Amino acid sequence: MADISSDSDALSGGDTVDALKWFSKKSDADSKNPAEETDSLPVSKQADSDPYRYKMDYPSIGSCLIINNKNFHRSTGMGSRNGTDVDAAAVVKTFSGLGYKVRVANDQTVRQMKELMLSVSQEDHRKSASFVCVLLSHGDEGVIFGTDGMEHFETLTQPFKGDHCKSLVGKPKLFFIQACRGTALDGGTIETDSDKESVSEKIPVEADFLYAYSTAPGYYSWRNTSNGSWFIQSLCETLKDHSKKLELMQIMTRVNHKVARCFESSSSTPGFSGKKQIPCIVSMLTKDFYFAG
Repeated sequence: MADISSDSDALSGGDTVDALKWFSKKSDADSKNPAEETDSLPVSKQADSDPYRYKMDYPSIGSCLIINNKNFHRSTGMGSRNGTDVDAAAVVKTFSGLGYKVRVANDQTVRQMKELMLSVSQEDHRKSASFVCVLLSHGDEGVIFGTDGMEHFETLTQPFKGDHCKSLVGKPKLFFIQACRGTALDGGTIETDSDKESVSEKIPVEADFLYAYSTAPGYYSWRNTSNGSWFIQSLCETLKDHSKKLELMQIMTRVNHKVARCFESSSSTPGFSGKKQIPCIVSMLTKDFYFAG
């Protein structure tokens, strides 16, 4: 259970996976390349009173926290996540451009990640329309790695739930996760022919979250060591092209399309070439979300 990257990946710009450590002792991954495409759809401006659209008329669109874990303690058996800095830079540029106040935390231990998430959740978000968190690390199903070990994803997000983070209640909390969720490989297949807001209204503590995972449960997540991960690069490109016109779930559907159709692994590791990937979007959002307001 390990990362499939190596020193040669960094030099060759190969595709690798954000995985656990069992496979790393067997071989190295080495490969190529992403692609890109765009399309767009105009969207009409809706009235501020629309009960099915998140309010955006706050002083700030919100803050964006990026946790970028690249280098891991030897005890974890994890290799360096070459290419993740390309992802982090793209996320900074993209969400800064959308108006978010962005902060980046590099190479965080499990304790540092938990303390940082708690600290951010305890900030005053009353003047913010939303919150974004981007996690770039190794992972497995249900867990994310700090530089010194793993933590349950649910533990990291718990401080932002409605019963803990009052200033974000009723507002979208968007989590984008670039990490493996298991060790399965997708070989692909051939294609044949969200009410009026009120302070007295009770809202589920799990409401208004979106978790956008880079891959489906149980699968590896691919990252090119020169160009960044398939998912994050597709996310940033699609947001750049469509954030002023499309609703978030339309955007994420286009991200799914780009990752599914435009990427395929090319690897010198036996059994790791010609593999595909599909992101997985889990939404508890209760309204439509438009970055442009």
